[in-house]
Amino acid sequence: MKKQLLLAIALGVALIAPAAETESGFTAIFNGKDLTGWDGNPKLWSVKDGTIVGRTTAANPLKGNTFLIWTNGQVADFELRLSYKITPNNTKGFANSGIQYRSRIFDPANWVVGGYQADFEAGDTYSGILYEERMRGILAERGQKVVVKETDGKTAKEIIGTVGNSAEIQAAIKKDDWNDYVIIAAANHLQHFINGRPTVDVTDEAEAKAAKSGVLALQLHAGDPMTVAFKNLRIKTLSAVTQSKDSDIARMSGTWVIGSSEANGSPIPDDESAGLTVTITGEKYSVNKDGQIDRGTFSIDTTKSPKQMDIHPETGPGAGRLMHAIYEFSGENLRVCYATQDGSARPTVFKTTPDSGEVMISYKRKQ
Repeated sequence: MKKQLLLAIALGVALIAPAAETESGFTAIFNGKDLTGWDGNPKLWSVKDGTIVGRTTAANPLKGNTFLIWTNGQVADFELRLSYKITPNNTKGFANSGIQYRSRIFDPANWVVGGYQADFEAGDTYSGILYEERMRGILAERGQKVVVKETDGKTAKEIIGTVGNSAEIQAAIKKDDWNDYVIIAAANHLQHFINGRPTVDVTDEAEAKAAKSGVLALQLHAGDPMTVAFKNLRIKTLSAVTQSKDSDIARMSGTWVIGSSEANGSPIPDDESAGLTVTITGEKYSVNKDGQIDRGTFSIDTTKSPKQMDIHPETGPGAGRLMHAIYEFSGENLRVCYATQDGSARPTVFKTTPDSGEVMISYKRKQ
């Protein structure tokens, strides 16, 4: 098996990421003109240049956190996309905010909300974490994959893996500039992404405390003067099928290395895959091999058994091909078996045979 073919194959496997660029099924929840559909303290919240702006000053400080609450319904299973910018207007250089979801209103007169929060800040510690405002506190720190349980009336957090390196995620977050935030909540599975990078992956199994639905709100934090801005807010309600698809795409996001591989019934030598990494963001992928980077897109169908994938390399030796594949997860590993010839029949089992023209690769998430 030549290295170029392995690269093309890896390219295909990485393909778990193109449809995230489409906006099918999303509805705008901010009209870009005024705060119709939102409720908050008018002294603190306004619309400027097509963005929602929350601002505190030294002359108008906050003693407690307050929120701008979306009034057009509650959220349950959904994907939310938006852009944010946070600016610390103080000598400490710090400001904090967040996006509340599946939350509840504690004090309507002062717009006080508590519940799940996708956190972000002007500092280097909290952006991307899952924080539960006024309740259980930090449920997952940045980079963590966590299962939350209730044991003897106490919250127990089990770290079962990682979605990325915390410092590397932070390095990709822009200071005093616009960043893209995505929140996916499907049943008890909660995921956050900033600038296309997964930041936390949480399964909340504490049945009595895990919120299934609630309000959506934007936070303005107490403390030193600050400004926070939001734009391009849009949301999609998830069906059982879209939940499964979005969950798998989110699970594929990140950087992978090859654990084992075979072609036509025989193992591929390790030296042919050494140093190869695959990075998946949404439904786009890139493959880096010895400094050569190739890219493409893919689509998946989670309704089939085994689950199916169609890979569309855009550059490299496989450019212009359509490769049919099947995939499955095993713990933190991803296994893909696909036909290497353009338009060839899709594999049906996770095994290759002599002269089949099929390749199977098992990926391990890069730590």
